[in-house]
Amino acid sequence: MKTNKLIWIPGLVCSAAYAGQATPRPNILVFIADDLGTNEIGCYGGENLQTPNIDRLAKEGMLLTNNFCSMAVSVPIRASLYTGLYPQHHGSFRNHKPVNRGLRSVVHYMSDLGYRVGRTGKDHPVKQLKVFPFEKIPGFAVGCTMSHPPVSTPDGIREFMSRDNSQPFCLFVCSINTHAPWDSGDASEFNPDSVHLPPNCVDNAVTRRMFCDYLAEIRMLDNEVGMTLRTLEETGQLDNTLFIFLGEQGPKMPFGKWTCYRYGQHSAFLARYPRKIKGSVSDALAQYEDVLPTLIDFAGSAPVDTLDGHSLLPILYGKKNAQVREWAYGIHNNHPEGPAYPIRSIQDKRYRFIMNLMHERPYSEKHMMKPEDTNDMWGSWIVTAQTDERASWLINKFVHRPAQELYDHQTDPWELNNLAELPEYATRVAEMKTALLEWMEQMGDTGIGMDVLE
Repeated sequence: MKTNKLIWIPGLVCSAAYAGQATPRPNILVFIADDLGTNEIGCYGGENLQTPNIDRLAKEGMLLTNNFCSMAVSVPIRASLYTGLYPQHHGSFRNHKPVNRGLRSVVHYMSDLGYRVGRTGKDHPVKQLKVFPFEKIPGFAVGCTMSHPPVSTPDGIREFMSRDNSQPFCLFVCSINTHAPWDSGDASEFNPDSVHLPPNCVDNAVTRRMFCDYLAEIRMLDNEVGMTLRTLEETGQLDNTLFIFLGEQGPKMPFGKWTCYRYGQHSAFLARYPRKIKGSVSDALAQYEDVLPTLIDFAGSAPVDTLDGHSLLPILYGKKNAQVREWAYGIHNNHPEGPAYPIRSIQDKRYRFIMNLMHERPYSEKHMMKPEDTNDMWGSWIVTAQTDERASWLINKFVHRPAQELYDHQTDPWELNNLAELPEYATRVAEMKTALLEWMEQMGDTGIGMDVLE
């Protein structure tokens, strides 16, 4: 009878299930986009462009429809990805806030399990090398705010993949696409007059032009995924590698990143590993905190009970009725991106409930909301709103928010109709609010106290 007892070797933990096997232990590759609106990907229903390389992962693996980031900001959510902890627990509960000292990350866990752990591209969180001691792999641009960055190349990841076939690799490929500024792609592929804007957008010429620039970077992102797949094929590692694609948070647009709305928190999750994962779709709830427990489980180790997330492996392997969580949670603290505006959210597969803890003040975000720049998206919305009632309504909805919001994703996926004050939803609001407050208490989340007040 085969057992899975752990064998401890100095500096290495490996599973006895792999001992003496001719087949090499499987590799892991996690590809992370940057500020990607999941709705634009072909396999998620996107209408503006074909994304054949990303779609290949869905066709040959599993697509999760209900994966969410707990915080729609890069530094905190990547810290959650790497530590398996919610932002309140790892300490980076505001953008660019360092994580707590002494934490263990995916580098430590997977190195202990015998993996070489590397990262190419975007390096958030930065300057905490003891917590995140990734081997740095060249080839992908690092600076996400860089204008006209160089095109990614495969040489670095190819060398890392093929360096030592006796030891599996765990590689994070961190693209800076589609982070603004959207100036590195070829927008001429898209006709501004015919693109499909999200329903929560003000429709004007500036928005359409900028949206084409954004789509051009999605094209570049899909090309990078294709290049990564080809490199795995060329090194003979493709079918022996668990390939996970993640969309991070939504784009730099109103209702996108820096919010607890679905457009900001909904994130692509695709997984390909043909030995165990079949082409399928799952509506199971998942969050970024679940990725590290999944990798540890995939490597054959027991769960780490100090992590906040749960292994998604039963879901990915198609176990009937597999679910790992009842709720997905969200947090946003606005400082230093603007005045304090703490938000918390909770959702199941159908409903999202949001608490705006400082709803008395207007919401503002310094990078996106520049009313004086009429050639930028928000500034153009302000101009359009002077003569367009719907534009005025969207701006007011985004800036002036009620204490509570409830949305039914089955009938209102773009969250345009707040149900929180309707009597027939009072029981649902009470249930979700209670569960959200319980989670906050478990996290030691003080709400307003975790944002910085001026």
